[in-house]
Amino acid sequence: MTNPSEPATARHELIGVIAQRLRVYRGARGLSASALARRAGIAPSTVTQLEASRGNPGIETLWALANALVIPFAELIAPAEPAAFVVRAGDGTITQAENSPMQATYIAKLPAASRHSLYRLYLSPNAEHVSSAHRSATTEHLYMVSGTLTAGPDDERITLRAGDYMRYPANTAHRYQAGDEAAEALLIMGYD
Repeated sequence: MTNPSEPATARHELIGVIAQRLRVYRGARGLSASALARRAGIAPSTVTQLEASRGNPGIETLWALANALVIPFAELIAPAEPAAFVVRAGDGTITQAENSPMQATYIAKLPAASRHSLYRLYLSPNAEHVSSAHRSATTEHLYMVSGTLTAGPDDERITLRAGDYMRYPANTAHRYQAGDEAAEALLIMGYD
C-alpha cells in the first residue's frame, strides 16, 4: 500500500480513510464483509482487518475491493479535499503494487461529474507491472514525464518517451514496463 520510506503517520491516516470508505460503501450496498470478500476474490479476514484500520493492502487488493463495490479506485483512498486543493511535488497518497516494483501516487479526484482520477506512476528501471482488466468503459490516459515505458493492452503495447501521450481502453489486461532507467508518468483514469 505505501512506500516504506513514507512516515508512519501518513500510512496510518491512509488506512483510516480506507477503513471508513469500506464501511460506508459496503453498508450502502447492503453487503456483509464476507460477501464483499467473495466479490473481490480476497479473504474475508482481509476485509475485516481493513475495516478495523489494520493491514497493509497493495494496489491489487484495493482495486479488487473498488471493483467489487463498483466505485472508482480513488473513492477508496482519497482523503476529503478542501475547496482549494494543492498537491506539492513529492506529495500524494502512495500505493505500492503487491507483485511488482511499481508505485501509484494518487494526486487528485477530479469533479464528480467528470468521473476521472489522476495518478503519478513511478516504475523502477526494467520494472514491469501487469494490471488486470478494470470495469467496462474505463479508459486510461497516460502522459510520460521521464524515462521510457512500454504500456497498453497486451495486444497493443506501445513504447512511450518523455512528452508522449497514450489513451487506451482499460477493460482488458494491460501492463507497464520501464526501460533501462526509471520511468515516471501521469495516469488519468476515466470512468464512463
